[in-house]
This record gives sequence, structure tokens and C-alpha cells, in this order.
Amino acid sequence: MEAISKVLFWVANSLLIPDIILLLCLFARSLLLIGSFYNQFMTKRKIDKEMDDKIKNLSSSNIEELKAALPEKDNSLYIKFLRDLLTTPPSEAYSDYLISSFENEAEKDTSLSKLLAKMGPVLGLIGTLIAMSPALVGLSTGDIAGMAYNMQVVFATTVVGLVVSAVGLVTLQFKQRWYAKDVNNLDYVSRMLTEKAL
Repeated sequence: MEAISKVLFWVANSLLIPDIILLLCLFARSLLLIGSFYNQFMTKRKIDKEMDDKIKNLSSSNIEELKAALPEKDNSLYIKFLRDLLTTPPSEAYSDYLISSFENEAEKDTSLSKLLAKMGPVLGLIGTLIAMSPALVGLSTGDIAGMAYNMQVVFATTVVGLVVSAVGLVTLQFKQRWYAKDVNNLDYVSRMLTEKAL
């Protein structure tokens, strides 16, 4: 039994360095996500101001106005699919296909946020529990310096894991709300195009 517990202890301790490396990689990735999210947020805010009223007041007679109002340089996911929807001949089957494709692309865009939200606390907890064991050993042997170092690792992995998770959760909430609204707008425009074609 003692041999098994020693092997288990050795395996657990050997996971600390890979865990810290993964946590640092996720933290770096979360910083990049914050930058891209801010850019996406500012672009989305500008587009929504321009497009929301036009879509709300859309009728079969002013579809061409909406098409003309699309920003030429913007290649955001929503504008790209809206442009595709407005420039192809109206078809219910193609509209359904396009909206499903948009939902798939939106799911891909939110996958990083989901990963950060789930993996941040997991890796933080793994680092906490692994580093806690040597800290307790240091406490029992009177090695206060060793215990203090290990407690620093315990708190650092927990904090970094929670920060990574917070970034993932906040960006995920915003993106899910944005994409739900975009799907609703695309569906409405496709219905208006189908009505016009009939």
C-alpha cells in the first residue's frame, strides 16, 4: 500500500509543472481574447446602431435600402452572412442553410470562451491541491520557508485559474447574447425576402 501511495504522490507531483505551464498558456490566451473581444465589441456597437433601425422597419419595398446600407469593409460574421443572404436569390432552403451555418460559426467563435471558463478553475484547483501537499509536509517538519513557497504556488494557481475563468465567462455571456440577436435578425430578413419573392 505504501508503494502505491508513493507512486500516486510522485505522479501527482509530476503534474504540477505541466499544470502551471498550461495555466500560463491559457492566461496568455485570455489576454489575447480580451483584446479581440474589445475590438469586436466596438465594431458590433457601431454596426448595431446603423442596422437595427433599418431591420426593424424592413419591408418588402425597402430591402434594397438595407442592402445599400451594409458596410463594405466590415467582414464580421454577422455582416458577411447578412450580405450573402441579401445578394443571393431568395430561397427558403438556402436561407435555412445559411442561418444554420451562421449558428455553427458562432459556436466556433464561442468555443474558446467556453474552454477558458471550464478549464481555468480545473487547472487552478489541480495546481492548488498538488502544491498543498508539500506545504503540509513543510508545516509538519517545521520548514516554514518551504511551506511559505508552496503556499505561494497554491494561491497563485488558484488566482490565475479564476481570472482565466472570469474572462471566459464574461466574453461567453456577451457573445451568446450577440449571436442570439443576430440569428433573430437573419431569420427576420430571410422571411421578408421570401415574402417579397412570392
